[in-house]
Amino acid sequence: MLTLADHILDIAENSVRAGAKLISIFIEEDSANDLLTLEISDDGHGMAKDVLQKVLDPFYTTKTVRRVGLGLPLLKDAAQRAGGTFQLKSEENCGTTVKATFGLRHLDRQPLGAIINTIIILIISNSDIDFFYKHRHNDRQFEMDTRKIRKEIEDIPINHPEVIKYIRRAMEEGLQEIEPEA
Repeated sequence: MLTLADHILDIAENSVRAGAKLISIFIEEDSANDLLTLEISDDGHGMAKDVLQKVLDPFYTTKTVRRVGLGLPLLKDAAQRAGGTFQLKSEENCGTTVKATFGLRHLDRQPLGAIINTIIILIISNSDIDFFYKHRHNDRQFEMDTRKIRKEIEDIPINHPEVIKYIRRAMEEGLQEIEPEA
């Protein structure tokens, strides 16, 4: 995985497989504390304690297609290489939260990557799931919530091309507004 957006996609896909109906993605860039925080939480079925203890082993997976589960171990390694931390919390029938921190300006921190494309892919591929995305950059923030968008568009599918175009444009403009001024 080359970017943080790749990690986000991988973890969100795990949430989909866990039966989540709401997946929340939070990114915070805190320049004053040189910290980038990435948090993904879901309301899926969660993990049993025995699975939670094994899930960071790259040779453990609950999937039947592949015999390895590299997503979480790779994110943990990426966070630690960039001077950060990794936390995984899960409870059966209550969902899962993955939180990773990184040195914002750390030389080994992976770039954020194509976060808009990642969110769009998740919405198109999982139109029956809601996504809440919040991106904070110091004192400015942008939010996108498919639950609110669904209320606005009423009977139009969330993955309709015109709705996706609207979401993409709103994300591009919103994320541009929170970027620091040069």
